[in-house]
Amino acid sequence: MGSVIERIKRGNFWTFHGGIHPPEQKFLTTDKPIRAVSIPEQLILPLQQHIGIAGELQVKVGDKVLKGQALTHSMHPMAVPIHAPTSGTISAVKNAVIAHPSGLSELCLFITPDGEDKWRERHICIDFNQLTNNELIDKIASAGISGMGGAGFPTQVKVSIREKIKFLIINAAECEPYISADDLLMREHSPSILDGINILDRILSPAYILIGIEENKPEAIKVLQQATAHNEHIQVCVVPTKYPTGGEKQLIQILTGQEVPSGVLPSSLGIVMHNIATCFAIADAVINDIPLIKRVVTVSGQALKKPQNVWSLLGTPVGFLLEQCGYANKNKKHIIMGGPMMGYSLPTDQVPVVKTTNCVLAPSEQEISSPYSTGTGEIECIRCGQCSDVCPSQLLPQELQWSAKAKDQPQLEKLNLFDCIECGACAYVCPSQIPLVHYYRVAKSEIRTQKQLDIKAEHAKVRFEARKERLARDKIAREEKHKAAAEARKVRMNSGTPQAKTEKSAVAEALARVKAKKAQQTKIGDSVTADHTVTPIDVEQKSQVSAAIARAKAKKLAAQQNIPTEKSVSVDTTDDIAIEPVNDKKAKIAAAVAKAKARKLTEKSNDTALATNKNTLDDNTVISKQVEKSVDDKKAKIAAAVAKAKARKLAEKSNDTALASNKNTLDDNTVISKVVAKPVNDKKAKIAATVTEAKASKLAEQQTKLEST
Repeated sequence: MGSVIERIKRGNFWTFHGGIHPPEQKFLTTDKPIRAVSIPEQLILPLQQHIGIAGELQVKVGDKVLKGQALTHSMHPMAVPIHAPTSGTISAVKNAVIAHPSGLSELCLFITPDGEDKWRERHICIDFNQLTNNELIDKIASAGISGMGGAGFPTQVKVSIREKIKFLIINAAECEPYISADDLLMREHSPSILDGINILDRILSPAYILIGIEENKPEAIKVLQQATAHNEHIQVCVVPTKYPTGGEKQLIQILTGQEVPSGVLPSSLGIVMHNIATCFAIADAVINDIPLIKRVVTVSGQALKKPQNVWSLLGTPVGFLLEQCGYANKNKKHIIMGGPMMGYSLPTDQVPVVKTTNCVLAPSEQEISSPYSTGTGEIECIRCGQCSDVCPSQLLPQELQWSAKAKDQPQLEKLNLFDCIECGACAYVCPSQIPLVHYYRVAKSEIRTQKQLDIKAEHAKVRFEARKERLARDKIAREEKHKAAAEARKVRMNSGTPQAKTEKSAVAEALARVKAKKAQQTKIGDSVTADHTVTPIDVEQKSQVSAAIARAKAKKLAAQQNIPTEKSVSVDTTDDIAIEPVNDKKAKIAAAVAKAKARKLTEKSNDTALATNKNTLDDNTVISKQVEKSVDDKKAKIAAAVAKAKARKLAEKSNDTALASNKNTLDDNTVISKVVAKPVNDKKAKIAATVTEAKASKLAEQQTKLEST
């Protein structure tokens, strides 16, 4: 380390492979001071302006915001917040074209300034030495500072390194042609820059601080040397002008002689690098409590009337800056963000200024013309090898371009594509005018996208496997739980404890319920199919038969008591014979007595049948309904018709003579009694007997009338 410092003091530096010397064109803006521009009518703030992830939005459309107010927030170390550059109203939250080579759109905040430029409450820190390292890091993180030299790596991550730091390198090379933003910043704000360097020195505690600056900035070199003259801990290193000296790995190699291997971070070698504009932003955030809401932007190019460096609010549209500098090209062609070597063309002048924007170029047609242009775009590679000669990363640009066109991602990774710093030196010297850097940028983007998809797929696979294992564990746990519960019940049932009695009684009750259910089902089936010897229907039928027999006997007895027989009564068919009227009242009383006895017998039989056949009432009800339905059968009708015919025949015979009719009536009643006395097994016979009885009663009444006449 001592030899490195001694060599630096002698001005003897190392060099890197390749490099070029393009026309600088810095004179267009170095002779003018930094100018502040007015606030535009609208500010466009992309949520992500750095390498990492976007923060979570904290405002919504219609909200009033103050200057310096945080608009996003996140606890993730790779998420850098954004702040309101001025006071105003959130007018929209939507996708818009961002400052990126792809020209794609991302989510942006639109702020309409109110013209008041009113600040939020600020807390000025007079002496930052009174703050702890953690407090300093928190202030840097909350201020939303990221690398302002190009890549935009979150500064809070760089200052949180715990390794022992040998060299803190401040990059003031600014090797890109046209750009002079850092040059003017060092000239006008060297005290603030030195405060930022001291804050980093306090946090990182490096052994040495090296400020690397190219020799083409004599005024800035003089200012820095004067500002650091009293501090031997800081060395101002004036290096030869060569593009791309400002590259991180290239400047490290120039100052320390160490080459950073592929895929290795400089911090692992004990080296940390910060840009000169980043140091200014750190001082502003820690001391003045001003977040990163503005930066110096070089607006240059021969198409402008007044090219110069300006203080631009973040979110300012590029077209507004060009108008402030006298842009006369109404077609708005060939607008480039960044320098001519590493910059990219913009699809529209409404692309906003972001944290990594250090230059906006508006070249004339003469500046961008090329003697190798054929008017048909790029031509075939001639294998000259000049691109390999000038590559500062010692890559093979020609092979990288072939693999990029073939989308051979494995081969691109073997060729160390991601070591390319996109300096554009290869494209600058290419005689075929092949835009090599554009091929590399597209290939890098595709590889990153594919890696993200692979990571998501791997995470999904891990989650799926974890779910399968969890389900298998749950299944085994349930089975073991059930098995343990069954064994516990078995143990309790086999022991003489109260729990065992409870378990046994519960099992016995369950078995009893099952047996009762089976017995009930079997009984229902048997009641439907089995023959019934005594049922309510049978009892009812027998009681009805007994009642019919009793009525027939009563009528017969009444006839015998009131009507004389053939031996005792002489009948003369020619003379009127006075026949004693039949005593109907006695017959009716006898019939009523017989009917009451029959009804009482029926009720007694029904009670007995219901008591003995309780379980089969439902089935018997069904059977009785079926029997009642069969009353309408033709046989019943025929029986009723026969009975009606017999009654009619008896009535005709009774009209001949009273004696003959009395005799016939007695005979028919006897026959009817015999018929009724037969067992009636169904309702058909019962109905027929009832009809016959009614006809006989009617015939008796007719006979009585005849006798009375």
